[in-house]
Amino acid sequence: MSSSTLLKLTCAVVMGMVVLAPYAEAAVTCGTVNGNLAPCLGYLEGMPGPNTACCSGIMALKNAATSVADKKTVCNCLKNAANALKGAIDISKAAGLPSKCGVSIPYAIRPNTNCNAIH
Repeated sequence: MSSSTLLKLTCAVVMGMVVLAPYAEAAVTCGTVNGNLAPCLGYLEGMPGPNTACCSGIMALKNAATSVADKKTVCNCLKNAANALKGAIDISKAAGLPSKCGVSIPYAIRPNTNCNAIH
């Protein structure tokens, strides 16, 4: 392989890494969590439900949180939201929301959940 071809190949690999790096390091954020669960607020405030958009949001979060770090982030975001909304929402409904939607997550949505216990 000529040095010119090797240089072009190396440049192509580096460019690919630069373009793909943000996607490889993407992580779940509290903004993502809050956005996905916004459709659940009506149910948590006393309306019947949960609605399809709420359950879709919970499933999307489960699917997005594939690493332990992402699961801990989602857990902490949910825990913080539960604490911030304490008194405005029904915490027992929040804790049962995933199972109500047929989604299994490794923690409960409660203000006192130990998110560090997630493995």
